[in-house]
Amino acid sequence: MELLIKLILSYLLGSVSGSMLMGKLKGVDIRDMGSKNAGGTNAFRTQGALFALVVIIIDILKGFIPTKFIPFINLPFFSGMGIDENLLIILCGIAAILGHVYPVYHRFRGGKGGGAAMGMILAIYWPVILIALLLWILILILTGFVGLGTIISSISVICTAYFFRNSINNPYFFPFSILLGLFIIYTHRSNIQRMLYGNENRFDKAMIFRKNT
Repeated sequence: MELLIKLILSYLLGSVSGSMLMGKLKGVDIRDMGSKNAGGTNAFRTQGALFALVVIIIDILKGFIPTKFIPFINLPFFSGMGIDENLLIILCGIAAILGHVYPVYHRFRGGKGGGAAMGMILAIYWPVILIALLLWILILILTGFVGLGTIISSISVICTAYFFRNSINNPYFFPFSILLGLFIIYTHRSNIQRMLYGNENRFDKAMIFRKNT
């Protein structure tokens, strides 16, 4: 019962959509705009940098808080039921990511999991996110493809999780990183398809090498 309660709490917190909250304040629904995705990239493309920054911060926090704090909440009558603490940390983080992608508050139409995943990993072992973020920036400035950067960064998480496996105090983190990489690829399948067909949107202004127009 403790596991179920904490997973539900994590999922509900993960279902809080930064873009929907900001959209209500601004009177817009970005799911009807651009790529029709409720994530930070579409928020930036359709609403600008400040709007997107707040969205990204909210999305990171909703992955960070369930991972960092919910597993350690003392529930009267239910705590101390013998649940592996490290496993509970991972499961609460996964629940938050699923809430991000399939939010119950918004007809299960959410983001693609990147922001909440970043928050979860940040709560467990921040060097992994630092490396992934640097790689994401590199891919962005070389190609202009945000989705490609996110996919490659999620794959890099697997490599760095394995490299730092003796430093990360959670034996479930490396297996989780493999599942996360596959899930991020799945949620970005439309981006992959558009890149294959040559009609994926680029952030040209972020690119170092671009054609002058």
